[in-house]
Amino acid sequence: MARATAGRRRGGGRAGAAARRGDAALAQMPWSIPVNIDRPIEPLSPEGVEAIHDGAMRILEEIGIVFLNPEALEIFKEAGCRVEGDLVRMDREFVMEMVGKAPDSFDITPRNPERRIPIGGNHILFGNVSSPPNYWDMELNKKVAGTQEQCRNLLKLTQYFNCIHFAGGYPVEPVDIHASVRHLDVLYDKLTLTDKVMHAYSLGKERVEDVMEMVRIAGGLSHEEFETRPHMYTNINSTSPLKHDFPMIDGCLRLVRKGQAVVVTPFTLAGAMAPVTMSGAVAQSLAESLCAIALFQYVRPGTPCAIGTFTSNVDMKSGAPAFGTPEYMRATQMTGQMARYYGLPMRSSGVCAANVPDGQAMWETSNSLWAAVQSGTNMVYHAAGWLEGGLIASPEKFIMDCEVLQQIQRYLQPQICATGPEEIALDAIREVGNDGHFFGLKHTQDRYTDAFYQPFLSDWRNYEAWEAAGAVWTPERAHKIYKDILADFEAPPMDDAIREELGDFVARRKTEGGAPTDF
Repeated sequence: MARATAGRRRGGGRAGAAARRGDAALAQMPWSIPVNIDRPIEPLSPEGVEAIHDGAMRILEEIGIVFLNPEALEIFKEAGCRVEGDLVRMDREFVMEMVGKAPDSFDITPRNPERRIPIGGNHILFGNVSSPPNYWDMELNKKVAGTQEQCRNLLKLTQYFNCIHFAGGYPVEPVDIHASVRHLDVLYDKLTLTDKVMHAYSLGKERVEDVMEMVRIAGGLSHEEFETRPHMYTNINSTSPLKHDFPMIDGCLRLVRKGQAVVVTPFTLAGAMAPVTMSGAVAQSLAESLCAIALFQYVRPGTPCAIGTFTSNVDMKSGAPAFGTPEYMRATQMTGQMARYYGLPMRSSGVCAANVPDGQAMWETSNSLWAAVQSGTNMVYHAAGWLEGGLIASPEKFIMDCEVLQQIQRYLQPQICATGPEEIALDAIREVGNDGHFFGLKHTQDRYTDAFYQPFLSDWRNYEAWEAAGAVWTPERAHKIYKDILADFEAPPMDDAIREELGDFVARRKTEGGAPTDF
């Protein structure tokens, strides 16, 4: 469906955004910002919302959160919070006043303004897999440590697919680059291979400051222009239970002071780093998020913030994380309901615990993605390419997930539910009457090319036709598409002077040592 003319450029390739096969690696839907037209599922009663809110506030008031960041502790003292050593307790009135200063929606504008994304409202946006240290594909057929080449290839998929709206963290950690300069090389690759919204890891001032400067250079912006609106974002995790570390808070404070966006996402696994009950885990997660957002709003009122959820459960037999479970889905829905209560945009994830791109991988990821839709999520992290609870990135899984993402985007298009005279189609029904069929009808012929979703990966042939064509299983088809995309890929345009300035910055920072490490 939704085939574009071959003359339109596809992001990151030669052909149009949804060009016919033969001109491009696959036919895909055009770039668009999906709007969630469904009412969110809200499993909590009004009393349940108040109970979870009260639980989160009592955690902040009575138990407190450890902040391992001296600057944050001084800010909390200035704000009148109770600070004992590195433990901070804060009244709910302070928290709610500060959280109330955060916008309920905001935009992030990357180097290509056409890729601007709105965060909040009814928008739902999908990002690539971020941060696995390992990689798997069908050629290797084994788990290996990530490399720069693999990272680049996954960035090409990130750019190629129109259903991927933002480039999160490293799609796989390139451990063949020393950690002191890894951020420089990967951000150079990200900014030249993609033109979508960028992310910075909050891991030390050098990394954060370097990434902000590189995003500014790539956008051709002055320092003043960069700081007038968000051009990038960071996502941080608390150290559950009830703790925020030094570098992540430090990085956020640096970004906040320059007007960039922050997503706060506790990683709370029920039964391990949070109570075994999902309501308790959600209340703890909210407390860990809201205290950090309150800090950032105190420093710069109105700074763009989103609340994230990564609340799932562990396998109580092995202790391993589990994702895409019924509990994960409900926790996501509950957090979405609470995010609306606080007036904050929300981030969730498309995740699974499977080790290879098999049936388990797809049903767990599909559960996670549909929970994002049901919860009213605005940013879906790890929406394509995630395996082994975030320890493996896979290009085949990336391709398979993008098929699901396109189906979700099609599902959300309001024309499917349109009820005008042409959609009710009484004249067509009258013409066919009680005999015949609709295949040859003009009403059908006028609409057949885009009436229904057309997959790029699914195989709808019967068994005999599928067998005669080579009996190719889904991951094998995905692998071929992956290779075709790499062969077809062209990086988005960048001004030569900007590319040179970006390269010079990377070279200079490398000679200065990049970011300090202990190895």
